[in-house]
Amino acid sequence: MKYMLIMRATDETFAAYEHVDFEEIIEAMGRFNQEMISAGVLVAAEGLDDASEGVVVDYSSQPPVVTDGPYGETKELFTGFWIVDVASKDEAIEWAKRAPLTGPGSKLEIRRVNSVEEFPQDNEWTRKERAWREATGQL
Repeated sequence: MKYMLIMRATDETFAAYEHVDFEEIIEAMGRFNQEMISAGVLVAAEGLDDASEGVVVDYSSQPPVVTDGPYGETKELFTGFWIVDVASKDEAIEWAKRAPLTGPGSKLEIRRVNSVEEFPQDNEWTRKERAWREATGQL
């Protein structure tokens, strides 16, 4: 089963790491990623650019409203993720507990990633997605 480990940070988290050398951050993440690679569970991992560079598309009106970051009402920001392929939610939790750079205000949300096999196989769009995944080596 695949799970996404979603890194979330608050202002408190950012303040805790404000004076940490970027090389130390890269090294800590690199060691953790290598552990997951060695264990054969890492599928993907990415960090995200600063929220001030992002935008939010709000669909509560027509046309949708686009707002530049940072996002005024957001108390936590999604800062990166890992996707792991593990045997159970418990195993995903154990990996999450070992994540680096989890200081004050940090949280890691764990969500199962649904697979194409879980959707109706007689559906045209499911068949198209399955074909795409097979063609790109993702199935």
